[in-house]
Amino acid sequence: QLKLVESGGGLVQPGGSLRLSCAASGFTLDYYAIGWFRQAPGKEREGVSCIRTSGSRINYAEAVKGRFTISRDNAKNTVYLQMNSLKPEDTAVYYCAATGGECSAYEPHMGYWGQGTQVTVSS
Repeated sequence: QLKLVESGGGLVQPGGSLRLSCAASGFTLDYYAIGWFRQAPGKEREGVSCIRTSGSRINYAEAVKGRFTISRDNAKNTVYLQMNSLKPEDTAVYYCAATGGECSAYEPHMGYWGQGTQVTVSS
């Protein structure tokens, strides 16, 4: 059974950092592009960032550029999202998703999804 599990979310103060993890089971992430998406309260889900099998990255969200970094550790079958200088507007449920094709912010293109992890930025 192919499964993605996110972890690392929680409550953090503005200006703080979190590192989210997306662990795969039942398949090898080496052959998949992995994207991070987020859904803030009352808003539609949006693409944040994506990492190709080559390791090259795409940032979809202008608001996180320079603050969020996606990376992958194929040996651990895990993709990470390092989030620095967090702001209250980063509060959202963060999801990772996998595709055997090219990175895309178009959700139907991403074939596998995790259940999400909550990130709350508040003082």
